[in-house]
Amino acid sequence: MKSMKLRERILIPLVVAATTFAASAALAVNATTAEAATTLCNSQTASVAGGAYTVENNEWNSSASECVTTDGNADFTVANSAINLPTNGAPGGYAAIYKGCHWGSCTTNSGLPIQVGSMTPGDVTTSWNTTQTYTGAYDVAYDIWFNQTPTTSGQPNAEEMMIWINHNGGVQPAGSVVASNVSVGGHTYTVWEARDSIWNVVSYVLNTGTTSVSNLDVGLLAADSVTRGYMTNSDYLIDLEAGFEMWQGGAGLATNSYSVNIGGGSTNPPPGSGPITGYQGLCLDDRAASTADYNPIQVYTCNGTNAQNWTVASGNTLQVLGMCLDVNGAGTANGAAVDLYTCNGTGAQVWVPQSDGALLNPESGKCLDDTGYGGSGTQVQIWACGGSSNQAWNLP
Repeated sequence: MKSMKLRERILIPLVVAATTFAASAALAVNATTAEAATTLCNSQTASVAGGAYTVENNEWNSSASECVTTDGNADFTVANSAINLPTNGAPGGYAAIYKGCHWGSCTTNSGLPIQVGSMTPGDVTTSWNTTQTYTGAYDVAYDIWFNQTPTTSGQPNAEEMMIWINHNGGVQPAGSVVASNVSVGGHTYTVWEARDSIWNVVSYVLNTGTTSVSNLDVGLLAADSVTRGYMTNSDYLIDLEAGFEMWQGGAGLATNSYSVNIGGGSTNPPPGSGPITGYQGLCLDDRAASTADYNPIQVYTCNGTNAQNWTVASGNTLQVLGMCLDVNGAGTANGAAVDLYTCNGTGAQVWVPQSDGALLNPESGKCLDDTGYGGSGTQVQIWACGGSSNQAWNLP
């Protein structure tokens, strides 16, 4: 079990318990950039995805060499880690990505804070795809913060909700088990709880570990926590983080994609899901059902697989397997390839349905196009909108 040893947060005159990850009120933004990758060490941070998210290294309890890299999208990789600490104490750090306000450092247009009691099913959902090494000692965990007031420049004082989607090397959450086989939103958890100095730490640990989650409903877990008395409906959700607490090693751990959707729920009808069909009845398809950035999107014989199960999501995005339909490199020229990419809220991922069935990408002023009326296996592109049959699509 993790110990309750106290430690000091970086750059904040505040002492907190080791059961939670530490973070700075002003984590350094200095970084080393090499070509397209940005390297973050110690407690450095970088704004990514146009300011929609922030990647933070946050090595708060170790002086060993440990760094992450990010390509500027909603992703990062632990490039190296010499962290080597006992698994019954605090981790060496928490490499993560977040949306919201973290010790007063906020991402842009996050849609937060949201009062807990106002959240309805679907209001706050998140998808996260990871690469895990299964060596060393680490957890793969959300760290979601709630505060008694809408904002704070320091330690949130209501609840720290951790959602462990996996872990390795014998590590455990803070505190003790308070409930087992708890079913929330289609997942089954073991619930742990500990009281820190001014807030509760509540950890929902998936009974069966996984490398990814899709459209995880945070509001449902918050409601469960309220029912258990660990926070109240008057508290505020202010920050959603996802990353890796590392006790030993960690190199190679990666967030391949991360997204938080704010503003769904009862005020907006659920998005449509299903196949998108086009010319000759072929389906829009994520080639080989890959979730890698830049994976080609093609037309393919309809087969009912998840690679063809698209969601018409908020902001006129089209999503499959938790990733977004994207114009490669935000291109605007005829023939620019269309592929899969981490959802990031940019114009390259906006597709507005037209009356003739076309899907217009406003940023480029061009339409989704079945390249050359190609057959099954042809990657799609953007092209000047012309009302032709290879630009007509049927949404779910």
